[in-house]
Amino acid sequence: MLEQLIPFLIASILLTLSPGPDIIYVLSQSLVGGYKKGMVIALGLVSGILIHTSLVAFGVSLIIKNSEPLFWSIKIAGALYLFYLAYIVYSSPPQSFAPDKNEVSKTLAFSDFKTGFIMNILNPKVTIFFLAFFPGFLWDTEKDLIFQFYTLGGLFMLQAFIVFSLVAVLSDQLSGMLFKTSRSYSFLKWFQIFTFVAIAILILL
Repeated sequence: MLEQLIPFLIASILLTLSPGPDIIYVLSQSLVGGYKKGMVIALGLVSGILIHTSLVAFGVSLIIKNSEPLFWSIKIAGALYLFYLAYIVYSSPPQSFAPDKNEVSKTLAFSDFKTGFIMNILNPKVTIFFLAFFPGFLWDTEKDLIFQFYTLGGLFMLQAFIVFSLVAVLSDQLSGMLFKTSRSYSFLKWFQIFTFVAIAILILL
């Protein structure tokens, strides 16, 4: 079992560290709102992994993979959601992006969690990737496969949350050095807009 889980963990960490929509989103939002905001978003993102793991474990991912209309419908829904978030940021005044890292309200935290969760589940590439990635690390194909898939999914969630949290803390420290003036707030606003649009395009492409 460990002979499979250790290589899986190493591969998962490398994959999580590679540039992609999730880690880019955590980085950008932590620059704007601090590490607490980034960690809440990270929690939402990794919670979405539970959905993808379930789709793989119960064979639904095969349906998504083999149905091009369904696959593209999910991708387009995800991209439209990100374009919507970009519009919300565009409609907000630059002053609203002044970093407030001392307190995160429950309402704002839930909103950040929800955004991360929706972003993750509306990216069908994650499900298809898990479908290709997880089976190679099953340690006994004659025993409970669902348990093994959820074990791999849980391990992937744990390492992803740790990696995203470290990115959030480092980004928070970086923002403290870079963004100290009112002109910075305008930059943060357009930085977020660019990030949402870029991630939407990444999902589509």
